[in-house]
Amino acid sequence: MGRVDGKTAIVTGGALGIGKATAERLAGEGAQVAVTDLKDDEGASVVTDIEAVGGTARYWHMDVSDEDEVKRVFDEVADAFGGIDVLVNNAGISGPDKPTHELTEAEWDEVMAVNEKGVFFCTKHAIPYMQEAGGGSIITLSSIYGLISAPDIPPYHASKGAVRLMTKTDALEYAEDDIRVNSVHPGFIWTPLVEEYLSGKGDVEKGREQLDELPPSATSANQETSPTASSTWRPTSRSS
Repeated sequence: MGRVDGKTAIVTGGALGIGKATAERLAGEGAQVAVTDLKDDEGASVVTDIEAVGGTARYWHMDVSDEDEVKRVFDEVADAFGGIDVLVNNAGISGPDKPTHELTEAEWDEVMAVNEKGVFFCTKHAIPYMQEAGGGSIITLSSIYGLISAPDIPPYHASKGAVRLMTKTDALEYAEDDIRVNSVHPGFIWTPLVEEYLSGKGDVEKGREQLDELPPSATSANQETSPTASSTWRPTSRSS
């Protein structure tokens, strides 16, 4: 028996990287998985791979920054699979690597629309289905940089810090509904997002070698957990 047999899970940004691996793992544990993304070919391929090993999945094109689209897709998923039990807020972008004084409002807003508002929209429209089901689980991919930050990509770090606190608020708010809300704070993992980030820095392979040499950088002081609100750091991946 799988850990999520019979449950319905939505994974945003499920076409590549951490999202793809999450969708495959959830399907392998028995969930019906809704893979959502803007990359239609890659998303459809994830579904094909899941079905090839006996799992259940469907793909939906969805822009997490568009609330109307999020609501429509979530309603369709619930109709197709009988509800929503698990939400993985994985979709995210890194944004421009510029110092704060060089950023434009449009550049800042683009990152916040996906990384922050996207989490808000998806959580907002998943909660009623979980309340109806008598419980559920929401997992948001923040980042190690939502805890400690770094001297680059300011809007990315700000957005990841924001969703960390959003997670804590929602965990407390919906605990009485038996809805667990957690954020995950990974370091670097080799995903398309990280490769794209390093491409902007110049030598991708050299950058990868430097990342491989980084030690885990969080301390016990950065690991905050409670029965209703948690932030968990793992020294293996950068989110999204």
